[in-house]
Amino acid sequence: MEELISRAAADLARSKYAVALTGAGMSTESGIPDFRGPNGVWTKDPSAERRAYLAYDKYLSNPSAYWEERLSTPSVLGNLGDYLPNPGHYALAQMESFGVLKTVITQNVDNLHQTSGSQHVLDYHGNAFKLRCPACLSRYTLDDYDLAELRQARHLPPLCNNCGGPLKPDTVHFGEPIPPDVAEHSLEEAGLCDVMLVCGTSAVVYPFAELPRLARLRAKVVIIEVNAEPTPLTIEGISSYIIKGKTGEILPRICEQVERIKKG
Repeated sequence: MEELISRAAADLARSKYAVALTGAGMSTESGIPDFRGPNGVWTKDPSAERRAYLAYDKYLSNPSAYWEERLSTPSVLGNLGDYLPNPGHYALAQMESFGVLKTVITQNVDNLHQTSGSQHVLDYHGNAFKLRCPACLSRYTLDDYDLAELRQARHLPPLCNNCGGPLKPDTVHFGEPIPPDVAEHSLEEAGLCDVMLVCGTSAVVYPFAELPRLARLRAKVVIIEVNAEPTPLTIEGISSYIIKGKTGEILPRICEQVERIKKG
């Protein structure tokens, strides 16, 4: 493993444009439950999964009823504000501060990359701490709207201050398209990178899983996996190599060596 960590650090240190893709494996290391694992929230409560599949249609057909249900039903993940970044998050933020890592594209909605100090984050599946207008793509923080007061006054749904359309949480529901601004920017980053660091994702959820495959179309791109187990990227030869283990343990070790190389 040490040899692969040194190899990853060298690849990142000499890169001109490195990006990271991150998935649920990073969040679970901060204590956030996953959805489909042995102790996943949907494994324990299949009805919650069924509701999740119906949510987007409900928003489209009746935004007021959608919001009423959302505000009266506890979040299956609990209060995401109670969770803290782990060493893997901080390692990515530090590599960005070195000028090595240009962007983090994450499947996670927990805002932990931003909390750890990463400045350039694309929330591919949205951000649980924001609201979004699907019509004009304006985004707002949760503090911009008093949702409890709107509910009490029977003024749901919250309306966009820019175009007047009904807002929804920024998180992307099943059946909902990836917001086009994020989708386009993510494709641009995959097209620009010469090193892609894939961390804590099973690489089976599309269209996110298409990003490393698009990057691989350019033969000289180095794709480094940091995952607990091999993924389809490993099996299909999309990744250049895999470092097996926890992101919170491996990424800080890579970061330490990158810093040493950059300092000469």
